[in-house]
Amino acid sequence: MIKYMVKTRVSIIIVNWNGQEVIGETLKSISDLDLKGVSLAVLVVDNNSEDQSLALIKRQFPQAQLISLKENLGFTGGNNYGIKVAISQKSDFIWFINNDTILDKNSLQTLLKCLRKDKSIGGASSKIYFARGHEYHRDRYEQKELGRVIWYAGGVIDWKNVYMSHRGVDEVDRGQYDTGQITDFLTGCSLFVRTTVLEKIGYFDESYYLYLEDVDLSLRMQSAGMKTVFCPDSVVWHVNASSSGGPGSSLQQYYQTRNRLLFGMKNAPLRVKIALLRESFRKLISGTEIEKMAVRDAMLFKFGKGYEPNN
Repeated sequence: MIKYMVKTRVSIIIVNWNGQEVIGETLKSISDLDLKGVSLAVLVVDNNSEDQSLALIKRQFPQAQLISLKENLGFTGGNNYGIKVAISQKSDFIWFINNDTILDKNSLQTLLKCLRKDKSIGGASSKIYFARGHEYHRDRYEQKELGRVIWYAGGVIDWKNVYMSHRGVDEVDRGQYDTGQITDFLTGCSLFVRTTVLEKIGYFDESYYLYLEDVDLSLRMQSAGMKTVFCPDSVVWHVNASSSGGPGSSLQQYYQTRNRLLFGMKNAPLRVKIALLRESFRKLISGTEIEKMAVRDAMLFKFGKGYEPNN
């Protein structure tokens, strides 16, 4: 009798919006992954891009399943659309990655190993470096250190101030974060999860649209009794915020300001919520125009898609 090995079904979901300059490298790195024992589906959900992303993907990566949306549903809506497709294709695991990432060839296998060793783990994130030349403070590093500067080595939530930060950010990797551990939150830049987890706790909250939806999903995993873990053996490089105009853009400021209020009012202790409201009223008076807009929208419960440049 011939025995057939049942392969693990994994779907990679990439939400793309005007990612012509970066998504090619992402898809190329996927094609180089170690797929031993894996049946891989690559789902690119395009949020109505205005550049040549679609033509590039069709021409250079015809093996990718391209899903073209007629409107921009944001990071949350795009991923949720992809989740439904992945579940319909009976995927065992889903790996959410940004469209400006480069994956180490062993990054998928190490994530699978991480989740398989402990069934109480709901999801995991990789060790993520800034892509070489895209470090925040690249002038401070030696040439040999570029590409080894940490962007994420686990997530930390400061509940007193409702701030989320990346452990190890801007540090050169010298092995100080080589031990896997439970982390406060996973990053949507590289978020690996069991499909059954999403079926149990739900998908991304589309109220966020963009930013902090990954933190919200992480907390829901934890509330359901599952661990969220940092897996340092899985390595990814990240160009960082290429689709949102780069770090500090008005788009990033708007959604991070608004969604911090949404996240805090949903999850923080009462006294922190009060402090957060006081801070928000101060921003209404003396904040930037983007901050004022973000706070007003949050107070009027205008979530989902909000401010867009030139709209």
